[in-house]
Parts: sequence; C-alpha cells; structure tokens
Amino acid sequence: MTHLRHPEAGAPETKALSQAEEFDNLNRLVAEYRSENDDRRAAADPLQAEKFSRMDRAIDQCMDRLRNLETKGRRPALGFGDEGVSPVALEHKSAFDGYMRSGETQGLHRLEMKAANMTAPDGGYLLPPLTEESVLARIAGLSPIRSIAGVQSISGSSLRKAVTPTGAQSGWTGDAPPGNAVQASAFVALDFPTGELFTQPAATQTMLDDTAVDIQEWITNEIVRAFAAAETTAFVNGNGNNKPKGFLTYPVLAQASWSWNNLGFVVTGAAGAFATTNPSDCLFDLAHALKAVYRQNGSFVLNRKTLGVIRKVKDTTGNYIWQPPSVAGARSTLMNFPVVEAEDMPDIAANSLSVAFGDFQRGYAVVDRIGIRTMRDPFSTKPFVIFYTTKRVGGGVQDFDAIKLLRFSV
Repeated sequence: MTHLRHPEAGAPETKALSQAEEFDNLNRLVAEYRSENDDRRAAADPLQAEKFSRMDRAIDQCMDRLRNLETKGRRPALGFGDEGVSPVALEHKSAFDGYMRSGETQGLHRLEMKAANMTAPDGGYLLPPLTEESVLARIAGLSPIRSIAGVQSISGSSLRKAVTPTGAQSGWTGDAPPGNAVQASAFVALDFPTGELFTQPAATQTMLDDTAVDIQEWITNEIVRAFAAAETTAFVNGNGNNKPKGFLTYPVLAQASWSWNNLGFVVTGAAGAFATTNPSDCLFDLAHALKAVYRQNGSFVLNRKTLGVIRKVKDTTGNYIWQPPSVAGARSTLMNFPVVEAEDMPDIAANSLSVAFGDFQRGYAVVDRIGIRTMRDPFSTKPFVIFYTTKRVGGGVQDFDAIKLLRFSV
C-alpha cells in the first residue's frame, strides 16, 4: 500500500497544486482511505479511529482546494473595458468609485437624474449593476443551498406564489373541454418575505487613497464572504423572522404519513447512527421516497462530519456508495446523486435530521430583492471608514413534496 505525503500525514505542502494535480491527489487519497477501511479491524481501535480522522481531514482539505480553484477559475471579472460595456455603466462605475474613496456624490446624483433607481430609498447608494451581478454570481458559488435552489429576483419586498399541493393539473383538450375545471380551493398561497442582510467591511483612508487598489474588487470580496455564510445558515436553520425560513425548521412527518406543509422523513433504524446491518438501505429508502419527477434532479445535502461517516459505507454488493468527483470541477456523488456540503446541517445524533435529499430547485425558493446598498461612514469608527452594506433576501420551502429528510432514529 502506498502512503501519501500530505499535510495531515506530517509533510507540509511546498507549493500550490494545479486543479489537475489536486484532482489526482484526491483520487490517491480516496484509494488509500478505502484500502485502510477494507483492512480495518472489527474491534474498536482508538489509534485507527484517529488515523481515519486524519485521512478524512486530508480528503476534505483536498476537496476544499479543488472547489477554491474552480471558484477562482469561473469568477466574473470586475474589469470594465470599453468593449461590450455601455457608457452609462462605465460612468456609474467611475462615480461609485469616487464615492467610496472620498465620499464624493455629485457624479452619482447626476446619474440619479438619468435613472431614478440608482439611489437607495433609505440612504446610501446602490452598487453598480455589473458589480452587483458579480457579487451575486460569487455568492452562488460559495453558498451551497443557493447553488441548487430555485432563485427568483423581485423588485418588491416579498414574493407571493400560488401552488397546487396535489400537483399541476393538465389534460388533453380533445378528451374534455378545458373550461374552468380547476377550483380555487385547489390552490394555496405561499409568501416569501425578504429580510435585510448586512455587513460592515472597514477600510483605512490610506487604502482608499491608493489608486492601485481596486476598491470595488475589495468590497465585492468582503460582501461575498459575509453574505454567503450568513444566508447559508438561514436557508438551513433560519426562523423566518426578518430572514429566510430554513427547510429544517418546518414540521416533519414520517414519510408514510406525509401531508402538505410538512417535510417527510425516513429513519436509519438506529438511534444516532446508521443501522449495523445494511447501513446503506436507509439512504436508498430516502432517495426513493421522492417521486421520480423530483428524484432525477435530486441532491444530497449534509455536513462533512456526516459525509465522513458515509464514506465508509458500502451497499449490499460491497461497493462504496460515495464516490469522489469523476472529473475536475464536478461534485462528489452518493449513489450517483450529487453531494452538497452545508456545514449548517446538524451532526449525527439521536433523532437528528442530518441528511436531506431532494430537488431543491423545485423544493426551496431563494428570493432576492434587486439592489445591494452601501452607505459610507467615515465618522463612527475613526480612523477607519465603514461601508454599511445591505441586501434583502428571503427563502422558504415552496414544494413540500420535493425534499425528504433522514432521521437518525429507530
């Protein structure tokens, strides 16, 4: 068996690897991990458990580096050359740059005369549209739930949708006249209000005065990191009070008794663990709790501790049910379905809902109000300049039949 030298094994990295090299390294790590798992002793061994823990961390770190390389590779540039960019967009970018560096607002006020929506109604100024697009694109790359959910932009403060709990009704007009066959009682209205998310990046005036510093690139990076982490937590566990309602905060029912307004769950067969015999069966049950129309676009959502447990699980034919990415830039898979890591998912414990599976594009709605607002504040925390930045975002379950949960219980 070949032992790899990687940071967790005591050999520090000497250089950054390319995406292809990291992908090859991941495959070697997984092969070593599985070899150790196949040879492990039946009796509990603390030293072996610690070795698996180190190897799990090494695999996780390698996958993190791969994701970072992929994110950097597809990151939208903030360069505003003349080609393909309107003069108004260039003027807006230049005026906003002046506002951030010195507080100059004359240019933005002049633009306001041309487009009334360039000034935020409650103070501050909206980011230039191209900068806002870059922010949202980068957040989507870092926010795991947003990357698989259905995203809707709105201009108001909330979204109201009409849905049919029994599914969309359809038919052939040749079989029966269309008429007004659908009754109003077949529809229910779901409301998705937006809450205000904020961050307050700080800069020194020296940095703002340095023309070599791309200020809009800097604030974009600050906004993305803060907003992606906060909204991911809300999409999973948010209470819906001036923030999105997380899908784990809805009522749950055993799948056999499932009804609308609840999320269905299946059980592992053991309290706080997978069943000792055929541990993968519950995951297959979870996947097949979804209707086929949802399952074809299904994804597993779980945190990395839970994933570390599942990496050791085999199906009844002796094959590992978790597989690393097949190509660089792809997701790892569980039973051939994509795996999405969301650290806000709960760890495995008695009665925990630690694994979700579903078509999140149809099951969970993310609602973005157009416009990210920034207010320059050079007074509150001298000598630093604070940029109080807000965006409004909401979210909630929009199809209760499209997401199922795995409960670690009998």
